[in-house]
Amino acid sequence: MPRPPANVRSKKPKDHLGELDVAAPNTGQEGTEGQSDGTVSARLASLINDAPQTTPQTRRGRASRAPNEQENQPVRAIQPPLFTVTSRGEVIQPSSAIPPLTPDATLSIARWWFRSYLEQMGRPHNTIASYMYDLAGFDELVGSDKRLDQIGRDDINEFLTISLKKSTRKRRLTSLGAFFKYLINSEKILDKDPTDNFYAEFIPLKTPVVLTLAEQEMMLEAASGENSRTYLMVYFLVKLGFTRTELLAIQVEHVDVSDPENPIIYVFYEDKRWHKKERKLAAAPGFTPAFQRYIAEFAPSRKLFEMLPQSVNKLVERVAKAAKINKKVTPQSLRDTFAVDEARQGANSTKLLLILGLAPDPRNRMSVERYIKLATPLIA
Repeated sequence: MPRPPANVRSKKPKDHLGELDVAAPNTGQEGTEGQSDGTVSARLASLINDAPQTTPQTRRGRASRAPNEQENQPVRAIQPPLFTVTSRGEVIQPSSAIPPLTPDATLSIARWWFRSYLEQMGRPHNTIASYMYDLAGFDELVGSDKRLDQIGRDDINEFLTISLKKSTRKRRLTSLGAFFKYLINSEKILDKDPTDNFYAEFIPLKTPVVLTLAEQEMMLEAASGENSRTYLMVYFLVKLGFTRTELLAIQVEHVDVSDPENPIIYVFYEDKRWHKKERKLAAAPGFTPAFQRYIAEFAPSRKLFEMLPQSVNKLVERVAKAAKINKKVTPQSLRDTFAVDEARQGANSTKLLLILGLAPDPRNRMSVERYIKLATPLIA
């Protein structure tokens, strides 16, 4: 049986309370047994905090007990209900006995274990949410009672073809592929991958919309007018080509301004899968005073910037609006702008892959070729 809540264990019994019974009373009415945890918690808080307002009858009934008898009365805790898996693969009420992951387990159980695995591996929250969203849709399609070892190619094909968008089909295939690879390679409960021989459709890369040099200066000026943190964040995006993820992961110790005229920024990844993306970037001399001013004003501890990913998007939109730029400006478009500027200064595709931290695969090469094309001077 679980221990009682800490706030109950820490309080000394009061003479007028006697035994503190936090179990749901048996009133004989319907719905009592299904009382929610929120209601129980509220009642518990009321018992503890509002105890002096106990009715006279209750006080008389319990005052007859001897003080030592009252102190020896046990505190009964609420037994947690069985777990419930939500559509996102989350457990509302985890219990001590989660069903094991076996070939005949249902998809709902497997989703919970997969989510737990991803969280333990430190996968990004957005990735986990995307996987769980797609797997919840797949669960709804195949049925909650279908076993893992009964899922076949027809189920995969139906789930992919009901979507009309290429991007959605590609994302769903990625989610399902990761899920079944986990069941086969990590858990070793399946030996066949039903997503085999399914291939993601080619999605043409869009031509990025980048800022001119004048617009970049307008962005930095508007950011500086807000505060030193906003300026430094915009600088990292448009002048160093950081991704949003890299921006939120960089630590104070990754910035070296020991030589003020030649500041150096190191991009590190804790996940060993992305060590090839690590790189060392040189910033302009003007970066040093901006960085030192930010440190003095905000005094960050470990991470340089503590902010949610969505807040970075809003920050960039806000600065672009203040700068009166009539383009859709995002963290990615600022990174694209940096890449085009590097191409204008003579960077070829190989160098662009290095400074952007991209793997030298065919699709990434096609991506950086867009930057080189945009950097090419106009033909007179």
